[in-house]
Parts: sequence; C-alpha cells; structure tokens
Amino acid sequence: MKNRGILIVLSGPAGTGKGTICKEFLKKNPDTVLSVSATTRSPRPGEQHGMDYYFTTRDDFEKMIAQNGFLEYAEFCENYYGTPIKAVNDKLDEGMNVILEIEVQGAMQIKEKKHDAVFVFIAPPSKKILRERIEGRGTETPAVIEKRMLAAETELKQISNYDYIIVNDDVESAVKRFEAIKEAESYKTTRNEEFIREVCR
Repeated sequence: MKNRGILIVLSGPAGTGKGTICKEFLKKNPDTVLSVSATTRSPRPGEQHGMDYYFTTRDDFEKMIAQNGFLEYAEFCENYYGTPIKAVNDKLDEGMNVILEIEVQGAMQIKEKKHDAVFVFIAPPSKKILRERIEGRGTETPAVIEKRMLAAETELKQISNYDYIIVNDDVESAVKRFEAIKEAESYKTTRNEEFIREVCR
C-alpha cells in the first residue's frame, strides 16, 4: 500500500543553510522532490521550463490566481512567483513527498489551505552566528547585511507557527533531524487511514 505523499514546508532566514540542508536531504531521500515554482520572469541562461521554474505569461499567471490555482504566490520586482496547486497535488497523489522551500509569508498562506502539511523552520544557533555566516559569504554590502538581519528578526518571531524547528549547527546533523521528522510524520495514524481500515476489517 502506497500512502499519499507528505507536503513539507521549509522556511528560515537567509544564511541558515536551508538550501544546503534541502539539497543533501534530497540526495538521500529519492521518495522526496523539491516543488517547482511558476514565475512570470524570463528564463536565465541554462534554466529549463519545468525543472527550474514553470515559466508563464503575466496573463496566464493572473488567470491561475483568479482560479485559486496557487498554494501561495507573491509579486517581487514586477514579477509573480507562486506554487501551483496541481503540480504539488500530482506528486503527492503519486506517493512522493514534496518540499516547498519558501519564505515565512508564503508558508503562512499555505497553512490556511493545507492543514495536513508539515511546517519545518531552519534556525541558526544564534543571531551572532547568523551574521557571521552572511558576512562570510562576502557577496553582500554592509547595508544588505543589515537588511537581511532585520528580516531575520521578523522571521524568527514566527517560529512558534511551525511544527518543528531544526537548529543548523552542523549540516549532517540537521539533515538527520530532517529525516527523523519525515519518518515520524509518515507513521501518523491520519496518514495511514487506509491501512487502519484494512486491518480492522
């Protein structure tokens, strides 16, 4: 018996390493895929439709908004970005787990629509270490670093709205904690109702 997949919503401030954790997790868990977002921006060199993004027109995107076709969406720098409901549901119906790596604002939109989703927050060991990680990239100006730290302050206040917290003090350990969450969620009685009906006959 193959159960429906689990929708996992992953958030955390920039610099917490959520992208790295997600990448390592996916390598070790072939039953899980990363959700592909839709966008109205033009493809960058090397990007492929359906792999990196679902590239679409503004008109088509707005039609999908009107038809409630997105789990969440936002407009950024004059382009729309969103998570198509159908693409996610198709994978879940196949029994695949789906990870949405998104900002807190988008995660809260999903929380209103998907009550069976699992919400995981990736946190830094401390704000000091978070700042050191962002500065260590060497890619942001002091002004951008301050902006990221202010955003992190806001995001960290939302932790209590998530089901689980993973402190990324070490990537390998964080991935193991993420795997433990997925494993525990797969054994929830609410995700095994078909088996329960069968065994109780």
